[in-house]
Amino acid sequence: MRIGKWIGLFAFIVSMYILWQIRQVLLIVFAAIVLATALNQVVKILEKIRIKRGFAVGISVILLLTIILGFFALIAPKIVEQLREFTFIVPKILDQMRLWNDWLLKVLPEQVLEEIQGLRYLTQGLQNWLDTLLGNFFLILSQSLNIVLTFLLFLVLTIMLLIDPNPYRSGFIMLFPAFYRRRMDEILCKCEKNLVGWIRGTLLTMFLIGGLSYIGLLILGVRLPLINAILAGLLEFIPNIGPTLSLIPPLLLAMLDAPWKAVAVVALYFGIQQVESLIVVPLIMRSQVSLLPVVTLLSVVVFANFFGFLGVFLAIPLVLILQTFIQEILVKDVLNNWHLNQDKMQPDSNIAFVDINPTTTEIEGDSVINKD
Repeated sequence: MRIGKWIGLFAFIVSMYILWQIRQVLLIVFAAIVLATALNQVVKILEKIRIKRGFAVGISVILLLTIILGFFALIAPKIVEQLREFTFIVPKILDQMRLWNDWLLKVLPEQVLEEIQGLRYLTQGLQNWLDTLLGNFFLILSQSLNIVLTFLLFLVLTIMLLIDPNPYRSGFIMLFPAFYRRRMDEILCKCEKNLVGWIRGTLLTMFLIGGLSYIGLLILGVRLPLINAILAGLLEFIPNIGPTLSLIPPLLLAMLDAPWKAVAVVALYFGIQQVESLIVVPLIMRSQVSLLPVVTLLSVVVFANFFGFLGVFLAIPLVLILQTFIQEILVKDVLNNWHLNQDKMQPDSNIAFVDINPTTTEIEGDSVINKD
């Protein structure tokens, strides 16, 4: 291997190492791109009614902040009240689970208990898990300054990308060969279309699931219905795993009241998921790119393992972009045209190849003079 290739390999390894070290910053940049893409749709609507882009960007950002602040201003007191109530309920939940654990130990045969080794430590393990969860929660609160600074960086990047996205888009397209730049522009347009469709469908689904959960929990008389409904709506952002996780808090709260209520909560959440799968998704998410359930589940797990909490929420948009690039570049442009590329690489059968003379090469009677 030549020294130039070794230098190139070393530069590639160093680049990958640097990118890995700044992966959290890159995720924040990608999150800003996702939000800027969503807000850009509002900006385009405002531009159609002859509002200049600068004013349209300002209106869009102010509208977003107003919605977020208004949402928290309306429900923040209730959230704080229900969170305070939840801190008092947690010990009762643990005591109830200890009673169930003791009852199971008395009812189940010894052979079953020997096969289920972890049953005896169910309560202790759950309590340790809750302690860890609460410890991380307070750790996040103690690092509120870092969270605020990260949010400000995210907001500034979003506004900068939204004001004039063309230079950044053009700069990315310039990284590709000249003959492929028009095609890359088409691929980016398709990425934007898929991303916007996914954002629109996901937001509508989150609001719908949160509303249905609140109404159902309110009818069943489950404690803390607002907190559980908000949790169900937010976790809808995480496919497959999110709906399952959102069931745990209301299920534990329902168990404190009566066993039938716990069964009713499970039936309620199962019914909501069926409504989502059979009605909501076909109607709302027609423009969304279909992802296989195994792909979505693995993407959430993998990105959570590599990138942490932020990777969980950005897993699906990242996979959507990657899938679009794979379908358009690898499948359509390379694999689907593989036979054409192979034909171009094949030598022409009509040309007779003969031994090359140092000064003259004869091909079917034509003389090509080799000038030294």
